[in-house]
Amino acid sequence: MYGDQATIRRILTELGDTWAVVGLSNNEDRAAYGVARVLQRFGKRVVPVHPKAETVHGEPGYPSLEAIPFKVDVVDVFVNSRLAGEVADQAVAAGAEAVWFQLNVVDEAAFARTREAGVEMVMDRCPAIEIPAL
Repeated sequence: MYGDQATIRRILTELGDTWAVVGLSNNEDRAAYGVARVLQRFGKRVVPVHPKAETVHGEPGYPSLEAIPFKVDVVDVFVNSRLAGEVADQAVAAGAEAVWFQLNVVDEAAFARTREAGVEMVMDRCPAIEIPAL
C-alpha cells in the first residue's frame, strides 16, 4: 500500500532525476550515504540536505529544502518517523513531484496529506533496493 510497484516505477523512471536526500552527510556509516551513491550510479542528481550542508558525492549541500535554489523532483527522507511528516510537508511546499520515506520511516498522516496534495509518495521502501530491479 505504501509502496505499490506502479508508484515506485513512476517515481524512479518518470518523475525527474533531481533527488534531495534529507539527512545526507559525509558519515559513511549512515544508510543515506550508500543509497545516495546508488542513486547517482543510476543517473540521479543527489542534493544533500542536512543542517551541516556538507558537499557529499561531489554535490554541494543545503541546510534545508527551502534553501535549494532550483526545482527538486523527489525528496528522499532519511530522518526518523517523528520528524518525517514535517519534511513531507516541506517537500510539497517546495513543489516536489514525489516524497520517498526510507525503510522503517512511516507516518500515515503525512502519507495522506501528501497524496491529497497530489504528490506521489512511497513509505518504508529503499530506492537503492528498488531501482536495480527495474
